[in-house]
Amino acid sequence: MSCQNCVRHVTDALAGLDDVQSVTVSLEDKTATVTSTDTFSLALATAAVEDAGYTIRA
Repeated sequence: MSCQNCVRHVTDALAGLDDVQSVTVSLEDKTATVTSTDTFSLALATAAVEDAGYTIRA
């Protein structure tokens, strides 16, 4: 991520998932923090971020 527009895209991608209660994306840290229910799927979150055009690094 390189700008606030990137932050918005990642936030929107994650917030659009079922079971996501809140999303905080940090441009400075290049991280996303998700609060969700017990049924949250990391695989679906990864796919959503990648579909938005971004790469997740572990």
